[in-house]
Amino acid sequence: MTHPEVGEQLALVADKVRRARVRPLAGPAQVDPIARVVVDVPLPHLDRLFDYVVPEPMSVAAVPGARVRVRFSGSLVDGWIVERVAATDHTGRMERLAKVVSPEPVLTAEIAVLARAVADRWAGTLPDVLRGAVPPRHAATEAALDAAGPPEPRPMIDQPCDAGAWTSFTGGASLVSRLSDPALVFSPLAPGPRAVWTSGPGLDPAAAIALLVAAAASAGRGVLVVAPDARDVARLDAELRTRLSGGGVDRHRVLTADLGPAARYRSFLEIRRGHVTVVVGTRAAVFAPVRDLGLVVLWDDGDDSLTEPHAPYWHAREVLVMRAVRSGAAVVIGSTSRSVEVAALVATGWAREVSLPKAELRRRRPRVVTSGSEADLARDEAATSARLPRVAWEAAKAALALGPVLVQVPRRGYVPAMACQTCRDLARCRTCHGPLGVSSGHAVPTCGWCGRLAGDWICPRCGGTRLRAVSVGERRTAEELGRAFPGVPVQVSGRDPGGSGVLDQVDSRPSIVVATPGAEPRAEGGYAAALLLDGRMMVDRPDLRAAEEAVRRWMHVASLVRPSSAGGTVVLLADPALAAVQAVVRFDPEGFAARELSERELLHLPPAWRVAELTGAPDDVADLLGHARLPESATVLGPIPVVAPRRGPVVEGRVRALVVVARTSGGELAVALRAASAIRSARKDGAPVTVRVDPVLLG
Repeated sequence: MTHPEVGEQLALVADKVRRARVRPLAGPAQVDPIARVVVDVPLPHLDRLFDYVVPEPMSVAAVPGARVRVRFSGSLVDGWIVERVAATDHTGRMERLAKVVSPEPVLTAEIAVLARAVADRWAGTLPDVLRGAVPPRHAATEAALDAAGPPEPRPMIDQPCDAGAWTSFTGGASLVSRLSDPALVFSPLAPGPRAVWTSGPGLDPAAAIALLVAAAASAGRGVLVVAPDARDVARLDAELRTRLSGGGVDRHRVLTADLGPAARYRSFLEIRRGHVTVVVGTRAAVFAPVRDLGLVVLWDDGDDSLTEPHAPYWHAREVLVMRAVRSGAAVVIGSTSRSVEVAALVATGWAREVSLPKAELRRRRPRVVTSGSEADLARDEAATSARLPRVAWEAAKAALALGPVLVQVPRRGYVPAMACQTCRDLARCRTCHGPLGVSSGHAVPTCGWCGRLAGDWICPRCGGTRLRAVSVGERRTAEELGRAFPGVPVQVSGRDPGGSGVLDQVDSRPSIVVATPGAEPRAEGGYAAALLLDGRMMVDRPDLRAAEEAVRRWMHVASLVRPSSAGGTVVLLADPALAAVQAVVRFDPEGFAARELSERELLHLPPAWRVAELTGAPDDVADLLGHARLPESATVLGPIPVVAPRRGPVVEGRVRALVVVARTSGGELAVALRAASAIRSARKDGAPVTVRVDPVLLG
């Protein structure tokens, strides 16, 4: 290229630059020209609202709650408009909104305030909470819903509000009556009823919850129902379709992650726009923007799947309680057992019990027997060591003449853990030191962590080459029971990848159903008997909630068994002297939870006291504690090296510290940890430290 041609090209470029510079920009909006935006940046020191100028062409679309794109630190990032204001305190140059992604106000004012409170309560950031509260946009779904226009008005539910099964519970009929009374207006100053409900044996919880929902919906109240997993949601969905769908019109929506992006976003929009006012879903549904919220229901709050696995690790129970306090909505927390946190709500008078009278409970409950008493030992010396002692075998044999028998096994798989046949040392992988197990009777031992085969395993202690089972999973148990009861069908229900999946229901024909905890199917007419195997393994887990979790799982199985008058029997293979075992024998989960609460108060453990768990590199944890202005009542335990997690190899170079404070200082503790994290983030000091406030697993 010649010199004149180069000059011409430079002149063209200069002309383009000049024109771009003089191109006039649209002025700011005439009304409320400032948008306060939550920027989707997870850094703790940036957890605040940022002001942006709203150009006039975007003024109509840039409504509070809308998704936007903004320029932040030289990059385009996502955000949500929280509010529009007339002026700003910012004195420097202000950026303009780059784009309004959609004029749909997906972030309502109520959810924005709730999300801020959740972030403060769990020492997290607002963007982390909103990322799970507001589902990702699906443009095609939004356009299709806009094209369809507003839905036709749905007629009010005109069915009579029958209390049904709630008449059997103390306070149940009154609860239904108050929810169905449209003259009662629930507000923060005059809140609705707050009930802790212990579901009795032989009762279908989904049907009982559907009655509550119908009662509240008939009075024009919005309803939010949260359950632990998709199986529970499916049962509730079926019951609500029967109870609410008069004239073929759906009056509720399901909100779960399993729906897929399009279906989930459509349900979310229909809820936000008020097309429906009854919602049932899993954990993330706690943030569903239900209009005129008058009732929140939580089923089985002790299930650990109700804890958010990502920062800031909130729990659905606490979020629903916070939301009900702010709106005045009625609260019903139900389970076949009782968590210690719910026991605290009852003990403080915040909620009232709704449970079966003792006479009614005795009529409904099955007979519960244990193995290991002196009488059992007199008849069978192996009663405390055998996996299926005589009392369990006889109970199963007698029950199979009446109907199906449920067998609960704590472990998944075939044989998940093995040991040396000679010296009894646990067999571990030579590469990563993970536990060895087998997936079938003829399989080669495999590491449970790295998956490597160990067919040539040799014990490093004694040189032995033979292995024995340490723990037995549901598939191996099914094989053993099939040999013990020839001719009886054996079904397996569990989430083991090598199994047949989770069963939802079985018929009333005699059969043996082997299931892992949480995968027990319901039986038509109830089970004739249930065997709870390896009970000691469930109680002896190194976890603060081991006994509480064992009672929850055992009570759930007992609720599926027929009453003792119909031959229903539960055999619990655990030491009868344990408090958890006695709670099941007496069908008294309420008393067990109350005793656990009193013990934790003395030991300064949650929920009576607030605990924060800090995990990270030793220098980082020490640095965070150094920056945190902890309450005067705070006690720091540790740091100590992190031992192996529940599943997976040991994490090297990480420590854990616990900060314990009185419950009244819980808010101050969260503020201190958030401030310390923000200081380290702003200074870019070291690696982040994981902060969990009131962790579910604490052992």
